[in-house]
Amino acid sequence: MTSEPAKNSKEILEKRILLLSFISGLFFVAAELIYAVYSHSQSTLMDALYDASELIFIVLILFLTPLFHKPVSEKRPYGFFQVESFFILVKNIMLTSVTVSVLADVIESLLSGGNNINKGQVSLFQFIVGLVSLGIFLIMKFMSRNVSSPTVKAEILGWKIDVAYSIGMSGAFFIATQLKNTPFDFLAPYFDQLVAIFIMILMIPESIKMLMETFRELFLFSPDKKTVGRIKELSSGILKDFSFHPVFYDIARTGRQLWVAIYFQINSDSLNVHQLHEATSRLNQILSGEFTDISCELILDSREG
Repeated sequence: MTSEPAKNSKEILEKRILLLSFISGLFFVAAELIYAVYSHSQSTLMDALYDASELIFIVLILFLTPLFHKPVSEKRPYGFFQVESFFILVKNIMLTSVTVSVLADVIESLLSGGNNINKGQVSLFQFIVGLVSLGIFLIMKFMSRNVSSPTVKAEILGWKIDVAYSIGMSGAFFIATQLKNTPFDFLAPYFDQLVAIFIMILMIPESIKMLMETFRELFLFSPDKKTVGRIKELSSGILKDFSFHPVFYDIARTGRQLWVAIYFQINSDSLNVHQLHEATSRLNQILSGEFTDISCELILDSREG
């Protein structure tokens, strides 16, 4: 069982990671908005709006983080883990809505004739943003190596996408500077919008994927097949040692917590309580070695097969 000081330490570390993400994000939003107004770059403006919408979410989570570390109780058997799933769901819906809304504006601008911008300047700006984002991503990755938190993972994924987005934009606009005096020079007024549309099309599937995963957690559906298969694989050997025959696995994820209930049957008419306690202890020890924040229990299924 995890000690209280260890839990408090993880909570403090999680807050520090989120605070770093918030302060860094605030700086990036300000820089991108100023540059977007100066350069009239819609792709940079889209990136700024996307990052700004994420900041609202981080502020809420910073206040709610202590709830996610409260222990389960009789009144709240799943603790506050579903609250985290709910806010991640809201975040994904908000980000998807912002992406679709900006996409519509960019397409409208594209159809109305596009706009000419200094592509070399945008390329350099996005390259610098990409390098700084990479530094923040690596720092957060290092800080989170002992933290199991869907919120932190979502933030790290967001910074990873930002790095790819900025470096990709930098490369694309650098290529655009080489199109002058070529047969593709006619694309110049539309290049900013085309890059923005391309990036957003890449982002939408990722947002939808995260939406589906959060829906599964919020409604206590089982996690992905790979996770379920691995839990069954790790537990089967221990159950076999005690001659327990599994008949049903009830596996659900709520936020950062993974709940496992294994219904089993035995060949004899009586169950040794000491064996049940030992099997449960070994299962939790083995599963905790691969999955953080996991709770496993064994339940005797007395129904005849």
